[in-house]
Amino acid sequence: MDSARPDSAEKSAVHPVDELLPAPKLIAYGLQHIAAMYAGVVAPPLIVGAACGLSATELTVLIGAALLTSGLATLLQTLGVWKVGSRLPFVNGISFAGVAPMVAIAKTAHPGQALPLIYGGILVAGVAGFVAAPYFGRLNRFFPPVVSGTVITLIGLSLFPVAANWAQGGNPTAADFGSLRNIGLAGVTLAVILLLNRFLGGFLRSISILIGLLAGTLAAVPLGKADFGRLAHVPVFAVPSPFHFGAPQFQAGAIISMLIVMIVSMTESTADMLALGEIVDKPADGATITAGLRADGAASALAALLNGFTATAFAQNIGLVALTNVRSRFVVAASGVILVLLGLFPVAGALVDVVPQPVLGGAGLALFGTVAASGIRTLTRARLQENGNLLVVAVSIGFGVLPIAAPTFYRAFPQAVQTVMTSGISAGCLVAIALNLLFNQTGRNRDAEASPAAEPVLEPAAG
Repeated sequence: MDSARPDSAEKSAVHPVDELLPAPKLIAYGLQHIAAMYAGVVAPPLIVGAACGLSATELTVLIGAALLTSGLATLLQTLGVWKVGSRLPFVNGISFAGVAPMVAIAKTAHPGQALPLIYGGILVAGVAGFVAAPYFGRLNRFFPPVVSGTVITLIGLSLFPVAANWAQGGNPTAADFGSLRNIGLAGVTLAVILLLNRFLGGFLRSISILIGLLAGTLAAVPLGKADFGRLAHVPVFAVPSPFHFGAPQFQAGAIISMLIVMIVSMTESTADMLALGEIVDKPADGATITAGLRADGAASALAALLNGFTATAFAQNIGLVALTNVRSRFVVAASGVILVLLGLFPVAGALVDVVPQPVLGGAGLALFGTVAASGIRTLTRARLQENGNLLVVAVSIGFGVLPIAAPTFYRAFPQAVQTVMTSGISAGCLVAIALNLLFNQTGRNRDAEASPAAEPVLEPAAG
């Protein structure tokens, strides 16, 4: 019995983030992450591919490459290599911040040159992001609870329009968009998730999102909302070839646009790592942020070679971690493996795509709301009654919600400003940092917000 004690002590010393779960649980939990992020991965290549005038066959290649590179990026983040990868349950996917600039590049490029120009810009931006990671890693001194709590709340709030769009059907031009049938499917899915969390426990409660999605999809079959017919027209196996759309081309305008996208993505990834560290009870220090941002840069550069796009954090999966309390990074690594397989086996990706958008919308309300609630919990430590902190939160959330409430607000601004400020997360984050510096880091208030999150990052951040 005594000989068992060291093993028990060693097992109990393993942080939940580093816990290796049994294979069946890894697969089930990993599939939940896929369901939460799949639409976000395939949407950018669909939009950009359409802007580039790609055929249906070429769109399939672009989507497969997006899934493959997102899986590789997720594996790099969760498992890590050397000083690359946050080693947190951190899902990486395609950055939506890059969609508008890439569409703009496609509109001005000569036929057949749009994607090579885009990939040239992404390649340069990825390398630049990798090199700049240590400097961003030192920025966690600017994220005390009043800032990190605000940003985490905004991450959740900024995703609600996505959930609302899904719940209505996903396609605003469809005849049944916003119909009671679509919203009813979303309601059924949300109700199943809520009931499972109320009355079940253990493993079944942890996969409540997956069960809810399955229940919603089954409910959609008799309504004709789950289309399995598309599976017959998708290839079973396909390997994305490097430079499928041509070798990268380097143009100053495209490079500058993608460098701005990389800065926005790194800002959002920094905020997401801080949020995830709070949720899994393993605060992200400077070294962790540096390693995570290096992974973003490396994955983005690799994606440019494999026909993918800029890699960044997926906030919806942070909500899944918070809701299920499954904190193992190996679960997310399993989702990375699944993404790679989906990229290599398009028919499997099409099977995941059978889940109707309204069903995803019902699950999204629970996931995204959980992220916002986690931010509110962090704000309870921010001493809002002191040093104008309440005003910091109020104005920052105002700037963060502004692009959601008035999407055309910045239409008269230069494109660079639009790229940064039309992302509610990056806009709110930058305003929160600036106001915190004004109210808490100048003059007599300089040390008022002293906390572990606000301490200077020492040498480890430089990696």
